[in-house]
Amino acid sequence: MVTTASTTQSTFDATLDKLGIKRSTANTATTTATGASATPGTTKTTLDQNDFLKLLTTQLKNQDPLSPMDNTQMVAQMAQFSSVAGISEMNKTLSGVATKLGSTTASDAMSYVGKTVLTAGSTAYPRASGSLDGAVELDGDATQVNVSISDANGGTLRNLQLGAQKQGTATFDWDGKDGAGNSVGSGPFTITAFATAGDKTVTSRTLVWAPVESVSLPSSGAPKLKVLGVGDVDPSDVRSAT
Repeated sequence: MVTTASTTQSTFDATLDKLGIKRSTANTATTTATGASATPGTTKTTLDQNDFLKLLTTQLKNQDPLSPMDNTQMVAQMAQFSSVAGISEMNKTLSGVATKLGSTTASDAMSYVGKTVLTAGSTAYPRASGSLDGAVELDGDATQVNVSISDANGGTLRNLQLGAQKQGTATFDWDGKDGAGNSVGSGPFTITAFATAGDKTVTSRTLVWAPVESVSLPSSGAPKLKVLGVGDVDPSDVRSAT
């Protein structure tokens, strides 16, 4: 059997119409006695603080003079509604403040120009000495982490075995030489990583050091760092900088 409240809703609608309050509609399901959902289409009422005050005023005007509304209850209702409204406004304000504090300003982004940053990427340039360091970011514990370094043509120059590593960041340092001990030039080099835990693959990504050439300041949106060999990088994606 479907339970309804059409009589109550009609009376409530009439009261709202007299007060000039419009009801917003949404597709909600009518609940049956067994908890099943019936045909959608019933209305849902949304009232704000002004509507509450109008209803309260109407209630006071039409109350029984011989049995007036209890003052204590009226004050409690108003205080409760005001508290809810105040908390809602405070949440909006705090959300705006948090967004502002968490965003990167143009001056923050400009401070990276000329620095070398550690960020997710696969193209790396060596130091003046020819050596190169980087890292592998692991989403889980690994029993074996392998880093492969290739030249511009895709030929493998060196494989580095990092062994077992815990979840987090595992660093590596390459001397800039191939397996035979020969220097391989100034790059750029392609860094790839493969991590496993037993017979399962562990999700990972390579982190490379690269210089910040410039900063892009779009008319809308956050600033972007122009990182050599990597491209556009959000300042929040920088793991470290020197």
